[in-house]
Amino acid sequence: MAANDGSDVRYYILFDNYTHGFALQAILKEEGIKNRIAPAPRAIQGDLTCGMSLLIEPEDLPAVEKVLEEKKPTYHAIRPLAGQINPRRDRYC
Repeated sequence: MAANDGSDVRYYILFDNYTHGFALQAILKEEGIKNRIAPAPRAIQGDLTCGMSLLIEPEDLPAVEKVLEEKKPTYHAIRPLAGQINPRRDRYC
């Protein structure tokens, strides 16, 4: 396993409910900003009941923040988290 040098940080946008998550996903898609629906990692989910998040790459964060400022969609928080994506997951050879 590689050392965590901060290069594998992803940003998760958390929501209070799925409706808000899907609404923001549609806005980001319309703006041409890459994002992916992902389970909200337990380490950052806290007491939110919605297990959905949008996964954002670091290079897309400024564009996402601009959209959030301009369009004012409802979301709970944006949280950085490293080491959640393992490219060797489910490889056994």
